[in-house]
Amino acid sequence: MLRSATSGRHLMDSMLRPTPRALRLLPEFRRTGVLVTDAVRLERRDGVARLTLCRDDCLNAEDERQVDDMETAVDLALLDPAVRVGLVRGGVMSHPRYRGRRVFCAGINLKAISAGRISLTGFLLRRELGYLHKLVRGLSDDDPDRWTPPEQKPWVAAVETFAIGGGCQLLLVFDHVVAAADAYLSLPAAAEGIVPGAGNLRLGRIAGARLGRQVILDGRRVMAAEPDARLLVDEVVPPEEMDEAVERSLARLRGDAVVANRRMINLAEEPLDGLREYLAEFALEQALRIHADDVIDKVGRFAERSA
Repeated sequence: MLRSATSGRHLMDSMLRPTPRALRLLPEFRRTGVLVTDAVRLERRDGVARLTLCRDDCLNAEDERQVDDMETAVDLALLDPAVRVGLVRGGVMSHPRYRGRRVFCAGINLKAISAGRISLTGFLLRRELGYLHKLVRGLSDDDPDRWTPPEQKPWVAAVETFAIGGGCQLLLVFDHVVAAADAYLSLPAAAEGIVPGAGNLRLGRIAGARLGRQVILDGRRVMAAEPDARLLVDEVVPPEEMDEAVERSLARLRGDAVVANRRMINLAEEPLDGLREYLAEFALEQALRIHADDVIDKVGRFAERSA
């Protein structure tokens, strides 16, 4: 379907529509400005949709439940006219090793893969064509008379402790990324035996081909304090200054022309057909890799150690 220009474009446009769950929850969110789900907490405050990843049981490792909750929260932020800009940040963890610290995301939930709870359409493709796609391109609807562009808003990410795998992929679609100086970024998908979503498409464009290959193929971990990190994040600040830096970045993205310009930047950097063609090949490669013997063996051993 994705290889076909006709059906592929229709599918990608359809995936930009708000989910039924978000439309059902929208009146309550517009009234209260709060949404609490298993995986995320969304709070509207001073025109900012503050989306907090709160899976402290697994360090915000992504599974199908988290993808569903993230897409619902992103939809609500885009649908609510009182929201001007969005923020995604990891919550405070209760995990013994990181107790009391904010963690952005530990990547794909390997235990969920081992248990057969990560599907190609429900996670691997819905994630790319759902909330990640919406962060870049906003929402679409069925109004035949609409001539204006889809509803879009700028987004900021705040990274503390680490952004691993899918967490690092997520940073590649944000308009501004603030990282604590003691954080690190990594994309260990090749070591895990899988393909890192659209990370192969975006990382080289953003950070350069050499660094992209080092991170994806060699498993290089990029420390926020090292110079190369500035190719992946916009600001690096001491951990105690994160709150102030985040608020400054949110204020800068409130300008009236920000949305129009981000739309044109995203259009130039990632044409829709380029993403469609990449995802068509990704669907095939990931379908083969997710069921490969080496992946099953690795995630099985990880699940045993975690248990």
